[in-house]
Amino acid sequence: MMDESRRGFIGKAFGAVAAVGGIASLIAMKKTWDPLPSVMSAGFTTVDVSGLEANKLEIVVWRGKPIFILKYSADMKPTDGRSVKIGDSYFSVMIGLCTHLGCIPGYEGEKKLFKCACHGGEYSADGVQTFGPPPRPLDIPPFKLDGVTLVLGEEGPEYKKMTAKA
Repeated sequence: MMDESRRGFIGKAFGAVAAVGGIASLIAMKKTWDPLPSVMSAGFTTVDVSGLEANKLEIVVWRGKPIFILKYSADMKPTDGRSVKIGDSYFSVMIGLCTHLGCIPGYEGEKKLFKCACHGGEYSADGVQTFGPPPRPLDIPPFKLDGVTLVLGEEGPEYKKMTAKA
């Protein structure tokens, strides 16, 4: 008689442990299927460009990448396919990662160029490689214009026009 009640208790205890483990496994699987909060919040980034200074680099982060926004000064000429007109000014918008090995180039305002310290690559103010090992210009992130606001992460007509020429 004692063996039967002991056997029943062990069976019930095993069943309870298995049920708790099964529920914990289902919760863990659901958490792995849900997108991370960083992914959900990284969809769109808006930047008001009305207050930016000419020839002074503005860096924002979009999806973990540095985005370079450079307002052209009066002596800088816009480049067809690489410059975008917002309001009365022209801007360069590009992903700030060197196309050679992914380093972050620094901007030299007096020379109006980006210089990558890793291997000496140089880019003009509009992101076109001018010297060194970079194989192509700096990439342009998807964007659209909403007045004087730049919306990163959405493909607007200006972006489609720029990438059609590339």
